[in-house]
Amino acid sequence: MIEIEVQNETHQSQERLRFASVPRIGEGLRLREPDGCWASYDVLDVWYQKAEFGDVWVPYLHVCMTPVEAALPQMAEAPSDEPPRQPLAAVGGYGMRPETLPCTT
Repeated sequence: MIEIEVQNETHQSQERLRFASVPRIGEGLRLREPDGCWASYDVLDVWYQKAEFGDVWVPYLHVCMTPVEAALPQMAEAPSDEPPRQPLAAVGGYGMRPETLPCTT
């Protein structure tokens, strides 16, 4: 297990987590939010710094919440003029229809 310091840009926090391997830039991670729910994060940057002890290089990750994941809570709470509809499929646990998700391309 590799202990990595994860710097979370979304919550402006830092914590040390254990990984089986070092994630690469662009890969996604599922991290627990401060409220206890799980959310998707994108790896923005990976770098290594020499540790204060011995000849050891320590990995660091810089992460930010995935844009679609960040938009889901606001979309779920946004008032709408149309009547409520039954969802076709639950997406991300919010019960939203897939066609209502923002396009990220």
